Amino acid sequence: MKTPCVAACKNNGGICNGCHRTVDEITQWRHFSEHERDEIMGALQGSPSSHLCPSCNETAVCDISQGKETCWCFSLDQRDTSSVQQADLCLCRKCLTQLPIA
Repeated sequence: MKTPCVAACKNNGGICNGCHRTVDEITQWRHFSEHERDEIMGALQGSPSSHLCPSCNETAVCDISQGKETCWCFSLDQRDTSSVQQADLCLCRKCLTQLPIA
């Protein structure tokens, strides 16, 4: 089974500092279909993307803009985004882990 795990696991407010998956994605990984795992791994690598991260200008994904009812980031602890200029856009997973928990 493919996995993005890099064996540097540390829960940072609901997201792994190593692979940047959410806790829900990690715990349910073995229950996901191959297609679902591929979608998550693609999102981790910035494909597909819905916009550029306002913090680093790398690709980022907002599930709501992709037609889903909720976004992957809703399961995380809320972050302090006051330092982000365009706080209305989702940050990429890497930048989100660097923000302090609100």
